[in-house]
Amino acid sequence: MVAYFVTCARGLEPLLAGELVALGGADVELGRGGVWTRGDTALLYRASLWLRTAVRILRPVFGGPVRSTDELYDAVRSIDWFEFMSPDHTLAVDCNVRDSAITHSQYASRRVKDAICDQFRDRVGRRPSVDTERPMVGLNLHVYRNHATLSLDASWDSLHKRGYRPVQTRAPLNEALAAGLLLHAGWDPATPLVDPLCGSGTFCIEGSWLALDRPPGLLRKWFGFQGWPDFDRGLWAAVREDARLGVRPHLSAPIVGSDGRADAIEFARGNAHAAGVGNLLRFDRLDVRDARPPDGPPGVLACNPPYGERIGEEAELVGLYRTLGDVFGTHWRGWRVFVFSGNDNLAGEVGLPVRGSTPFFNGKIPCRLWEFET
Repeated sequence: MVAYFVTCARGLEPLLAGELVALGGADVELGRGGVWTRGDTALLYRASLWLRTAVRILRPVFGGPVRSTDELYDAVRSIDWFEFMSPDHTLAVDCNVRDSAITHSQYASRRVKDAICDQFRDRVGRRPSVDTERPMVGLNLHVYRNHATLSLDASWDSLHKRGYRPVQTRAPLNEALAAGLLLHAGWDPATPLVDPLCGSGTFCIEGSWLALDRPPGLLRKWFGFQGWPDFDRGLWAAVREDARLGVRPHLSAPIVGSDGRADAIEFARGNAHAAGVGNLLRFDRLDVRDARPPDGPPGVLACNPPYGERIGEEAELVGLYRTLGDVFGTHWRGWRVFVFSGNDNLAGEVGLPVRGSTPFFNGKIPCRLWEFET
């Protein structure tokens, strides 16, 4: 079995670990910003297709102390790269450097690339070429406090890029984070899901895929491992086909989004169509003050209102948060109400009793998922 480090947004690690256990990952262990696991090729393919909260799946090939780019070059040169690629492969190196003697990420990437190419040139007289858009073998270099980890990137493009949202509205909610928040909320797909500030429809679309048991990677055209020399086309086709046959055709309960902005509703409907669920979801142009529960039993309301990242915006948003509290407390009794916000002061303006709050990160912004009693 091979060791993998699966990255995610901070706060999602326990949920990601649960997903990996369910997929059959061995030796699952939480890390900072990700989860360690071990598994075979089939696990890698299933995880790439099914993980909802992951960002990347990395297969480490080197880890050790480095204090200079020369030390980094020597360490990378010592690896037998013929095990992972040939001169006919293309490669690229993505690098992140933090709190280390090595300070220039682009130069560090170049030294890794040089070490690999020099090894091939010396041994066979030819070297791999570079393709930064879609390399056959993508590498991820992470240097933190003078410790370098170099990994094969089995994803390359972030796994949150499901393939249904080509246009980003302002301050979007990341797909993997949205799915993680719904998992954390414990939403039961047999009950309704509503987002009265739906924006581009991410909560609703991710919720529908959860309810339909549809893997989030089914629309993706490319994963990094598809360029690896040991890529098993037959196994990958079987994993995809097995997943495709298990997708349910209908929702058990309504999933509804609304927003006061016409462009947001247009984006949401377009994204839902691209996600293959346009005929299953409802998106209405509606002011949040007019949002009402759908017919049937209560379910989960989840929303991600703006939270004033810029100076002066917070004061402008106080009224919105107070309106949310008034509307939820008056019209949504019996529902489980969740508000995801990066501003604790604004969340306090909702004015409803707090059942709980959990910290997460939206990119680099510390946020909380607040649950309010109605």
